Amino acid sequence: MRNRNEVLQQLRTISGDGSAPILIVGGGINGIGLYRDLALQNVPTILIDKSDFSSGTSAAPSRLIHGGLRYLETGEFELVRESVIERNHLIRNAPHLVKPIPVWVPAFSWFGGMLSAGLRFLKLKKTPGAKGILVVKLGLVFFDRFGRKNQMMPTHRLMSRSESKRRMPGLSDKVCAVAEYYDARLVHPERLVLELVKDAERDCPQSIALPYLSLDGTDGDQVRLKDEISGETFTLKPQLVINCAGAWADEVDRRLHIEKRLIGGTRGSHLIMRRPDLARQLGDGMLYFETRDFRACLVYALDTDNILLGTTDIRVNDPDGARCSDAEIDYLFDVLEQVLPGAKARKEEIVFAYAGIRPLPWSGDATTGSISRDHALHEFEPETNRTFPVLTLVGGKWTTYRACAEQICDAVLKRIGMRRTGSTLSQPIGGGRNLATDPEGHDRAIDGIATASGLEPAVAAILYRRYGSQARHVAAMMAEGDGKPVGGDGLYYKNEIRWMLQTERVTRLADIILRRTLLPFENAITPAALAGIAAIAAGELGWDDLRLADEIAHTTSLLTRHHRVTSLAP
Repeated sequence: MRNRNEVLQQLRTISGDGSAPILIVGGGINGIGLYRDLALQNVPTILIDKSDFSSGTSAAPSRLIHGGLRYLETGEFELVRESVIERNHLIRNAPHLVKPIPVWVPAFSWFGGMLSAGLRFLKLKKTPGAKGILVVKLGLVFFDRFGRKNQMMPTHRLMSRSESKRRMPGLSDKVCAVAEYYDARLVHPERLVLELVKDAERDCPQSIALPYLSLDGTDGDQVRLKDEISGETFTLKPQLVINCAGAWADEVDRRLHIEKRLIGGTRGSHLIMRRPDLARQLGDGMLYFETRDFRACLVYALDTDNILLGTTDIRVNDPDGARCSDAEIDYLFDVLEQVLPGAKARKEEIVFAYAGIRPLPWSGDATTGSISRDHALHEFEPETNRTFPVLTLVGGKWTTYRACAEQICDAVLKRIGMRRTGSTLSQPIGGGRNLATDPEGHDRAIDGIATASGLEPAVAAILYRRYGSQARHVAAMMAEGDGKPVGGDGLYYKNEIRWMLQTERVTRLADIILRRTLLPFENAITPAALAGIAAIAAGELGWDDLRLADEIAHTTSLLTRHHRVTSLAP
């Protein structure tokens, strides 16, 4: 994968030769998914993002690839069917990053919510209501049916109160029964995005994706792009612009002389907490529960010490101000207490907090939970002050990104007079290619990496878990030099960080801390690790002392002010 300076030079050439490329604005999962699909069709494309890849909404999900069980209540059967199919294919295509997870749905009654669910299904009621176990079971019957064609996991079952209490003693005594079904956990969303970029540029080397490059404005047949790091500007004459900026789509449209409100975002916040006691109870499963205000929340263990708790759903107008508020923390603590009384969560247990804006369609005063999570493509034809068409995506979610990208890609191909030559449906992603998933193959792969690189088998196993079949490239670099952990006892290795810097278009220190690694989710952000990674980045990227100090200060501020990380306090 080319570094950022090499790609910038390629952009300078394109800017100067007068060609008319296709431009994608937005480097979240939907924009990158489209970038990948167009590359498979051998359609050269330029993708830009004003920040890092997957640094907005795509970095702030519940880290699940889910079938959308709750969408059944609003009658969105097609969305659920699509979600289940896409989920099953993602487990196959990226097994190192997408893994099955058992889900428990506790219910506080047997028959509650049947009338309310029926009215919502018939569109006669907008606000959600309580759902008993029979309503949940009915939904799971449909859910299982949608997944039969390419079934990957067991069908649902009901657990008695005694069995559920035996497996999770802290569960509320008010729970009468629990339904168990399977969905999938997305271990590292940002890495999946990076691997899609690499796959795209392998298949279509003329395509380029650039972080920290923004759309600055439009003038007739030209767009101006601005490097957010150096201030350098570029001009392009695009054949077509696809706006995949998510929560920022309206802002991008305005710069393209389109004055129409499409986005009505809501904020979803999550907490990472150090709670070994709850992690032990949750084990390898997730608790997916209904709150008193009839919203859906979840909690599951990330490892033996830390849990993830979410999420909220609050209307917002400023996507740049996405951060978890004190009120949201109080709300999440309260709903956790409803299902696990005695949990007694405290703010001191929070090791990381994050928030993102869902790019939902503008819907006036509709209840946030009733707004569709499906996607739609709005097409704007050329006008006097903009001579090229614009396609703007509204909505979309992690689980269905590939299907969404395929639909947009087909619209693009139709406009440029080309036919589809292949599908991404069964294309392996990054380290999922040639990945052994059976125990014997898994062990052979790790032994092969250890033998070829000279690394300890335990280290090879860590790399294999993180990067799948691409671990051999990381191991090869680690074998060349310093294989010590960053910060002395850190979870990442010095030459592993160098591999990221050389191959993953890292531009700022925060790109590594927040997105190329899982340090925040492993409760592993320490002053030593931050300083060690910063020093490596300075050496690889040519930062002087002033830039190094600025990057450390910027990243520290982000972590402490936006993400509530206390481990960096002086």
